[in-house]
Amino acid sequence: MLNLSMHSVQFSIEIVATFAFALSGLIAGIRKKMDVVGLCIVSGVSAFGGGTLRDILLDRRPFFWVSHSVWLWGLIATCILAMIFMRERHISITEKAIQIPDALGLGLFAALGTQIPLDLGMPAIVAALMGMMTAVFGGVLRDICCNEIPKAFNDHQPYAVLAFLGSWLLIGLSELNLPGWLVLFLSASITTLLRGLAIQFKWQLPSAKIT
Repeated sequence: MLNLSMHSVQFSIEIVATFAFALSGLIAGIRKKMDVVGLCIVSGVSAFGGGTLRDILLDRRPFFWVSHSVWLWGLIATCILAMIFMRERHISITEKAIQIPDALGLGLFAALGTQIPLDLGMPAIVAALMGMMTAVFGGVLRDICCNEIPKAFNDHQPYAVLAFLGSWLLIGLSELNLPGWLVLFLSASITTLLRGLAIQFKWQLPSAKIT
């Protein structure tokens, strides 16, 4: 029952995180005035890019979006409906609108991306790197598809760093013999909260200086 419960928790987190990143990709595509094909691609790579990279490196099959293909249809339908809705309502989409679901996806994917390799018996440093890649890579692909330098690399706000710290937080909490669902919830919530604070208070990482 415990394993089934943890599987359900992980599955639920993957759904919410996938939807959050898909929404961030959808908003980014709308801001770039893409057509429905562009919206579907940007939303898809945002939602599935990080998890797919993780599963490739872990040799984990089938991919989430392959074994649950209904989400692909849901993604396509959402993009079409969003185009119709946005066109009729003339809603203005701001840069900050992308950051809200992105922060949620970051926390959730960092936690889940770390837990999966831990369950496979991977070393802690490998699990932490997998968590960071799972959380960051979808956003990187989103920005590349939108013809932008990935914000994770150049806006100087902590992003990948927070995902990496969130991964280590999950690893540390796992050593306290807390319930697995609580470990996932705490690490994802704290990472999301820290990302929100970084956006709100404009925390900056030091940048390289050439003299």
